[in-house]
Amino acid sequence: QVQLVESGGGLVQAGGSLRLSCVASGDTLSRFAVGWFRQAPGKEHEFVAGCTRSGGKVFYGDTVKGRFTISRDNAKNTVYLQMNSLKPEDTAVYYCVADENMVPIRTGDYWGQGTQVTVSS
Repeated sequence: QVQLVESGGGLVQAGGSLRLSCVASGDTLSRFAVGWFRQAPGKEHEFVAGCTRSGGKVFYGDTVKGRFTISRDNAKNTVYLQMNSLKPEDTAVYYCVADENMVPIRTGDYWGQGTQVTVSS
């Protein structure tokens, strides 16, 4: 069973950037499609970005298109989320998700514990 550990969250001013990382252990990341979700207080999980096993196809939620970039390095068992032009409404806990069958757009098989991103105005 794969375990996912996120890092890179923190406090940043509006307009700034952060890069989240997600390291997988217990299995080979290349077996999984991966994605990022986020959850703000009082709201449901929101799809942020996802990509196929090879990283050849990527998908983004409407609210982050053009600002966020998902990438993966299967040799390092790591997934990244580069976040630029951050807005206060991007404040949330960000989760790394892996799925054995398809790009996790609605949900996924395995979830990390989350990392907090706070964007100040």
